[in-house]
Amino acid sequence: MTDLLRAMLPSPVTIAVVGAAALALGGGAAWVVARLRVRGVRVAYTRKVFHFTIFTAAAVVHATWDLAGTVVFGMVIAALVLAAVRRGEGDGFYEALARDSDRPHRSLFILVPLVTTAVGGLASALLAGPHAAVGYLAAGWGDAVGEPVGARWGRHPYRVPSLAGVPATRTLEGSFAVFLMASAGSAAALGSLGDAPWWGWLACGLVAATTEAISTHGLDNLTVQIVPSLFAAWLLA
Repeated sequence: MTDLLRAMLPSPVTIAVVGAAALALGGGAAWVVARLRVRGVRVAYTRKVFHFTIFTAAAVVHATWDLAGTVVFGMVIAALVLAAVRRGEGDGFYEALARDSDRPHRSLFILVPLVTTAVGGLASALLAGPHAAVGYLAAGWGDAVGEPVGARWGRHPYRVPSLAGVPATRTLEGSFAVFLMASAGSAAALGSLGDAPWWGWLACGLVAATTEAISTHGLDNLTVQIVPSLFAAWLLA
Protein backbone atom coordinates (compact mmCIF):
# COMPACT_ATOMS: atom_id res chain seq x y z
CA MET A 1 0.00 0.00 0.00
CA THR A 2 2.87 2.38 0.81
CA ASP A 3 4.48 1.69 -2.57
CA LEU A 4 1.14 2.29 -4.30
CA LEU A 5 0.61 5.62 -2.58
CA ARG A 6 4.18 6.63 -3.37
CA ALA A 7 3.62 5.80 -7.06
CA MET A 8 0.46 7.90 -7.13
CA LEU A 9 1.93 10.88 -5.26
CA PRO A 10 3.31 13.45 -7.72
CA SER A 11 6.38 15.52 -7.04
CA PRO A 12 6.16 19.33 -7.10
CA VAL A 13 7.83 19.31 -10.52
CA THR A 14 5.28 16.82 -11.88
CA ILE A 15 2.41 18.89 -10.50
CA ALA A 16 3.78 22.07 -12.06
CA VAL A 17 4.74 20.67 -15.47
CA VAL A 18 1.93 18.19 -16.05
CA GLY A 19 -0.65 20.48 -14.42
CA ALA A 20 0.26 23.38 -16.69
CA ALA A 21 0.29 21.16 -19.77
CA ALA A 22 -3.07 19.62 -18.85
CA LEU A 23 -4.62 23.02 -18.27
CA ALA A 24 -3.35 24.33 -21.60
CA LEU A 25 -4.33 21.23 -23.57
CA GLY A 26 -7.65 20.66 -21.81
CA GLY A 27 -8.60 24.31 -21.93
CA GLY A 28 -7.65 24.53 -25.59
CA ALA A 29 -9.61 21.39 -26.47
CA ALA A 30 -12.62 22.69 -24.51
CA TRP A 31 -12.48 25.98 -26.40
CA VAL A 32 -12.26 24.23 -29.78
CA VAL A 33 -15.20 21.88 -29.21
CA ALA A 34 -17.28 24.71 -27.74
CA ARG A 35 -16.67 26.80 -30.88
CA LEU A 36 -17.53 23.83 -33.08
CA ARG A 37 -20.78 23.30 -31.20
CA VAL A 38 -21.72 26.99 -31.49
CA ARG A 39 -21.21 26.65 -35.23
CA GLY A 40 -23.68 23.77 -35.37
CA VAL A 41 -21.41 20.73 -35.31
CA ARG A 42 -23.29 17.81 -33.76
CA VAL A 43 -22.53 16.62 -30.23
CA ALA A 44 -21.71 13.18 -31.63
CA TYR A 45 -18.62 14.85 -33.12
CA THR A 46 -17.70 17.55 -30.58
CA ARG A 47 -17.90 15.17 -27.63
CA LYS A 48 -15.65 12.66 -29.33
CA VAL A 49 -13.10 15.24 -30.50
CA PHE A 50 -12.57 16.08 -26.84
CA HIS A 51 -12.58 12.38 -25.93
CA PHE A 52 -9.94 11.53 -28.55
CA THR A 53 -7.70 14.42 -27.53
CA ILE A 54 -7.78 13.69 -23.81
CA PHE A 55 -7.28 9.93 -24.04
CA THR A 56 -4.38 10.31 -26.45
CA ALA A 57 -2.74 12.88 -24.20
CA ALA A 58 -3.30 10.63 -21.16
CA ALA A 59 -1.42 7.81 -22.91
CA VAL A 60 1.51 10.15 -23.61
CA VAL A 61 1.52 11.45 -20.03
CA HIS A 62 1.42 7.91 -18.64
CA ALA A 63 4.35 6.85 -20.82
CA THR A 64 6.36 9.94 -19.85
CA TRP A 65 5.39 10.68 -16.24
CA ASP A 66 4.05 7.31 -15.06
CA LEU A 67 1.08 6.99 -12.74
CA ALA A 68 1.75 10.16 -10.75
CA GLY A 69 1.67 12.28 -13.87
CA THR A 70 -1.50 10.58 -15.06
CA VAL A 71 -3.17 11.39 -11.74
CA VAL A 72 -2.29 15.09 -12.09
CA PHE A 73 -3.47 15.15 -15.69
CA GLY A 74 -6.75 13.47 -14.81
CA MET A 75 -7.46 15.83 -11.92
CA VAL A 76 -7.00 18.92 -14.08
CA ILE A 77 -9.21 17.59 -16.88
CA ALA A 78 -11.85 16.51 -14.34
CA ALA A 79 -11.85 20.02 -12.87
CA LEU A 80 -12.48 21.52 -16.31
CA VAL A 81 -15.36 19.14 -17.01
CA LEU A 82 -16.90 19.65 -13.56
CA ALA A 83 -16.75 23.41 -14.04
CA ALA A 84 -18.66 23.04 -17.31
CA VAL A 85 -21.31 20.89 -15.62
CA ARG A 86 -21.56 23.50 -12.86
CA ARG A 87 -22.21 26.22 -15.45
CA GLY A 88 -24.79 23.99 -17.09
CA GLU A 89 -26.97 24.45 -20.15
CA GLY A 90 -26.00 27.31 -22.37
CA ASP A 91 -22.29 26.98 -21.66
CA GLY A 92 -20.43 26.21 -24.87
CA PHE A 93 -18.25 23.46 -23.43
CA TYR A 94 -21.20 21.87 -21.64
CA GLU A 95 -23.25 21.86 -24.82
CA ALA A 96 -20.34 20.25 -26.67
CA LEU A 97 -20.41 17.33 -24.20
CA ALA A 98 -24.12 16.92 -23.37
CA ARG A 99 -26.25 14.85 -25.73
CA ASP A 100 -29.84 15.90 -26.34
CA SER A 101 -30.70 12.19 -26.52
CA ASP A 102 -29.71 11.86 -22.85
CA ARG A 103 -32.41 14.22 -21.62
CA PRO A 104 -33.52 14.60 -18.88
CA HIS A 105 -30.18 13.33 -17.54
CA ARG A 106 -27.68 15.20 -19.72
CA SER A 107 -25.36 16.05 -16.84
CA LEU A 108 -25.49 12.49 -15.51
CA PHE A 109 -24.09 11.22 -18.81
CA ILE A 110 -21.20 13.63 -18.54
CA LEU A 111 -20.44 12.87 -14.89
CA VAL A 112 -20.71 9.08 -15.06
CA PRO A 113 -18.25 8.76 -17.98
CA LEU A 114 -15.96 11.19 -16.19
CA VAL A 115 -15.88 8.98 -13.09
CA THR A 116 -15.63 5.74 -15.06
CA THR A 117 -12.79 7.17 -17.15
CA ALA A 118 -10.84 8.03 -14.01
CA VAL A 119 -11.51 4.67 -12.37
CA GLY A 120 -10.78 2.77 -15.57
CA GLY A 121 -7.54 4.61 -16.18
CA LEU A 122 -6.30 4.09 -12.64
CA ALA A 123 -7.33 0.44 -12.53
CA SER A 124 -5.68 -0.23 -15.90
CA ALA A 125 -2.42 1.36 -14.74
CA LEU A 126 -2.41 -0.60 -11.49
CA LEU A 127 -3.44 -3.95 -12.96
CA ALA A 128 -1.82 -3.94 -16.39
CA GLY A 129 1.23 -1.74 -15.87
CA PRO A 130 2.64 -0.41 -19.15
CA HIS A 131 -0.06 -2.26 -21.09
CA ALA A 132 -2.53 0.29 -19.72
CA ALA A 133 -1.59 2.30 -22.81
CA VAL A 134 -3.53 -0.25 -24.87
CA GLY A 135 -6.69 0.54 -22.92
CA TYR A 136 -6.12 4.28 -23.10
CA LEU A 137 -5.78 4.28 -26.88
CA ALA A 138 -8.30 1.52 -27.58
CA ALA A 139 -10.88 3.54 -25.68
CA GLY A 140 -9.61 6.91 -26.80
CA TRP A 141 -9.46 6.11 -30.49
CA GLY A 142 -11.98 3.30 -30.83
CA ASP A 143 -14.81 4.71 -28.75
CA ALA A 144 -14.14 8.16 -30.20
CA VAL A 145 -15.14 7.08 -33.71
CA GLY A 146 -17.96 4.68 -32.87
CA GLU A 147 -20.60 7.29 -32.12
CA PRO A 148 -19.81 9.68 -35.01
CA VAL A 149 -19.66 6.82 -37.53
CA GLY A 150 -22.88 5.38 -36.18
CA ALA A 151 -24.58 8.78 -36.33
CA ARG A 152 -23.46 9.39 -39.92
CA TRP A 153 -23.49 5.95 -41.55
CA GLY A 154 -25.22 3.64 -39.08
CA ARG A 155 -27.98 1.57 -40.69
CA HIS A 156 -28.12 -1.42 -38.37
CA PRO A 157 -28.87 -0.30 -34.81
CA TYR A 158 -29.03 -2.50 -31.74
CA ARG A 159 -30.18 -1.70 -28.22
CA VAL A 160 -27.77 -1.64 -25.29
CA PRO A 161 -28.37 -1.40 -21.53
CA SER A 162 -28.39 2.13 -20.16
CA LEU A 163 -28.43 4.01 -16.87
CA ALA A 164 -31.43 5.97 -15.56
CA GLY A 165 -33.77 4.42 -18.11
CA VAL A 166 -32.47 6.53 -21.01
CA PRO A 167 -32.93 4.59 -24.28
CA ALA A 168 -29.59 3.84 -25.93
CA THR A 169 -28.58 2.24 -29.20
CA ARG A 170 -25.36 1.49 -31.02
CA THR A 171 -24.88 0.38 -34.61
CA LEU A 172 -22.98 -2.41 -36.31
CA GLU A 173 -21.26 0.18 -38.48
CA GLY A 174 -20.15 2.09 -35.39
CA SER A 175 -18.91 -1.09 -33.74
CA PHE A 176 -16.87 -1.98 -36.82
CA ALA A 177 -15.31 1.50 -36.71
CA VAL A 178 -14.47 0.89 -33.04
CA PHE A 179 -12.67 -2.31 -34.05
CA LEU A 180 -10.60 -0.57 -36.73
CA MET A 181 -9.55 2.37 -34.59
CA ALA A 182 -9.08 0.33 -31.42
CA SER A 183 -6.77 -1.93 -33.44
CA ALA A 184 -4.84 1.13 -34.63
CA GLY A 185 -4.63 2.44 -31.07
CA SER A 186 -3.48 -0.94 -29.82
CA ALA A 187 -0.83 -1.04 -32.54
CA ALA A 188 0.46 2.38 -31.48
CA ALA A 189 0.47 1.45 -27.79
CA LEU A 190 2.15 -1.91 -28.30
CA GLY A 191 4.60 -0.38 -30.75
CA SER A 192 5.66 2.14 -28.11
CA LEU A 193 6.40 -0.82 -25.84
CA GLY A 194 8.39 -2.60 -28.55
CA ASP A 195 5.83 -5.41 -28.66
CA ALA A 196 3.55 -5.04 -31.70
CA PRO A 197 2.80 -8.33 -33.51
CA TRP A 198 -0.02 -7.75 -35.99
CA TRP A 199 -2.14 -10.47 -34.49
CA GLY A 200 -1.74 -8.92 -31.03
CA TRP A 201 -3.11 -5.52 -31.91
CA LEU A 202 -5.91 -7.01 -34.01
CA ALA A 203 -6.89 -9.24 -31.09
CA CYS A 204 -6.84 -6.26 -28.72
CA GLY A 205 -8.96 -4.27 -31.16
CA LEU A 206 -11.50 -7.08 -31.39
CA VAL A 207 -11.67 -7.38 -27.60
CA ALA A 208 -12.15 -3.62 -27.29
CA ALA A 209 -14.92 -3.54 -29.90
CA THR A 210 -16.72 -6.51 -28.37
CA THR A 211 -16.46 -4.98 -24.90
CA GLU A 212 -17.81 -1.64 -26.15
CA ALA A 213 -20.68 -3.35 -27.95
CA ILE A 214 -21.99 -5.08 -24.83
CA SER A 215 -21.20 -2.37 -22.27
CA THR A 216 -23.90 -0.36 -20.55
CA HIS A 217 -24.34 3.13 -22.00
CA GLY A 218 -22.28 5.47 -19.83
CA LEU A 219 -19.96 2.77 -18.47
CA ASP A 220 -17.98 1.93 -21.60
CA ASN A 221 -15.15 4.33 -20.69
CA LEU A 222 -14.49 2.00 -17.76
CA THR A 223 -14.78 -1.35 -19.49
CA VAL A 224 -13.05 -0.42 -22.76
CA GLN A 225 -9.98 0.70 -20.84
CA ILE A 226 -9.68 -2.17 -18.37
CA VAL A 227 -10.55 -5.20 -20.50
CA PRO A 228 -8.17 -4.58 -23.45
CA SER A 229 -5.38 -3.56 -21.05
CA LEU A 230 -5.67 -6.77 -19.07
CA PHE A 231 -6.06 -8.80 -22.25
CA ALA A 232 -2.90 -7.27 -23.73
CA ALA A 233 -0.95 -7.88 -20.51
CA TRP A 234 -2.10 -11.52 -20.50
CA LEU A 235 -1.65 -12.15 -24.22
CA LEU A 236 1.79 -10.63 -24.52
CA ALA A 237 3.23 -11.46 -21.10
